[in-house]
Formats: sequence, structure tokens, C-alpha cells
Amino acid sequence: MRRLEAAGYGIVGKTNLHEFAYGVTSENPHFGTVPNPLAPGRIAGGSSGGSAAALAAGLAEAALGTDSGGSIRIPAACCGIVGFKPTFGLVPLDGCFPLAPSFDHAGPMARSVADCAHMLELLAPTFSPRGPVAPDEVRLAVAWLDRADPLVRARVEEVAARFPRREAIELPRPRSVDALFKREIADVHRGLFPEHAESYGEDVREKIEECLRISEGEAEAAARERELYRERCLEVVEGFDLLLTPTLAFVAPEVGRITNANRDDMTRFTFPFNALGWPALALPCGPAEDDLPASAQLVGRPGEDALVLAVGASLDRGTPARS
Repeated sequence: MRRLEAAGYGIVGKTNLHEFAYGVTSENPHFGTVPNPLAPGRIAGGSSGGSAAALAAGLAEAALGTDSGGSIRIPAACCGIVGFKPTFGLVPLDGCFPLAPSFDHAGPMARSVADCAHMLELLAPTFSPRGPVAPDEVRLAVAWLDRADPLVRARVEEVAARFPRREAIELPRPRSVDALFKREIADVHRGLFPEHAESYGEDVREKIEECLRISEGEAEAAARERELYRERCLEVVEGFDLLLTPTLAFVAPEVGRITNANRDDMTRFTFPFNALGWPALALPCGPAEDDLPASAQLVGRPGEDALVLAVGASLDRGTPARS
């Protein structure tokens, strides 16, 4: 935040989010549910739901988010704005309260890809932006479209159609890696939770209790599985420049519909890139079910942040603020 302020950005306010950034709905029992400016009664997504809602409502020109399983990209999809999760480690996390340290990212949220790229240039001194790259210069891999709702799939297919050189691939999803994610969360809260458990909201308390049951052996096995997963995914995308998937399989759900029992439905397409540490951009791509926005996810290999944003900028038409 200090780097953005030094460059002339001003703080217009703090935004609400899911408690401890551990959730996908921003239904916060302490500070209330973040409203979705596009659709009353729908969630804004989480955990960085307040940032996405403020952008969609025109209350801010730019915002920051954190992303450990999709917490920048899920709210961006729900609220029809742009969100970028950089390569793991590109944006320093000094001063941020952690969720799961080896999965945690921080990144920009805005109403255009160009604004996200400008913010990232300030947030990450080693990042060098590049000009827009046309889709016909890119060989694109496409995955997971068959797992999205019909109109979401149609909108993402329209994005894919802009790339003359595209090919559908079978990209695996991580298996057993969530045990490492949960063990890291447990380690963060291990000293705080026993004494203050009743102060946690019910859904986060339930998840922390589950995390505390993960053994060190399970976490070590999951860490080995993550390394194998990273190797497999690099092999699958060999020969491609970028990957395109839906960000979410569906539009913003109704408040109260997503619980701990089905929260994985929200992170299905986002969490893999936290496990991998790859840069991923959520980009609105037109109306889908209930006339709410669909979102396409453009992904690159580690360190290819500039390419992801450059191609994203060539696809982006900007998102107007809701009046």
C-alpha cells in the first residue's frame, strides 16, 4: 500500500472481506455480508469481496486483494471486474496477516487490465510491463469449459475463438494438496485459536478445527504431491503460451447458498493456480445466466505475468462502474 501511496494513489476507505480471508463469500458475521452492486441478494465473492464490490459500485478506481485459493479472482468474477493473481512471491507480503503462506498472493483489482498492470508495476519493482499482445500471436490451451454452466461456457468460448491457434487440453486438478493448505492455516492459528475459538465466526471456526486435525505426515505427503503436480502441469502446457479456463463455473450465487460443504465449487478453477503459483487473470467476458457477468481466466507459467496482462489488455474492453 505504501508503494501505491508514494505513486499518488489515495486511500478512500477500508473494505469488508471474509473473516481472516478464509472463505469465498464475504458473508462476515462480525461486519455483515458484502453486497454485490450488480445483483442484490447475490454474493460479492471472497475473500476480497469488499474490494471487488467497491470497484463495481464506482467507490474506488483501484483496490488490493489477497489470493490463497481464488480470493482475488472469485470476487472479480462475481462483481464483473478485473483481478490479477501474480506469480507466487512477485508482490511482497510483508505486513499481511497470512492465511496459508506458501499459497498466499497479493495483487491488484481494477476495472481494466491496464489499471491492474500499472498497479503491479508499482507493487512489484521487478515487474516490467509490455504492450498489448494480439491473440493471433499466441498459442492457447483451453481447459475445463465442459464443467461450466451453459452461458458461462459460451462466453468463455467466445474469448477462446479470438485465438486462431487454440487447442483443448486435459489439465489435471490437484489431488491431496489441500492437506498442505490446511496444515499451513492450522500453524498460523495454532497459538490464537484455542483461547479465542468462540470469537471466530462459525464457518471459519469449523474450518480451523478441520485444519488442526491435519497431521504433519499428511502435510508432508501433500507437499510432495504438489511438486509432482507442478511437474505434470508444465508437461501438459508444453508448447503453449497461455491457458484459458472459466474463472467460475457459474455466475455469482445467492447469499447463503455457498457453505463449507460446497465451497470447493467456488475454488474449482482457481485453487489449482495457487498450488502451482502461476499468474492468473480474471477478466469479465459478457453476460451469462441471470444476465450476470461471466469471467474468463487467463493463465501463464511462473514469471509470465507481463505476457498474461499484455494478452489480457488486448481482450479487455474495460468495465464501467455501476451508477
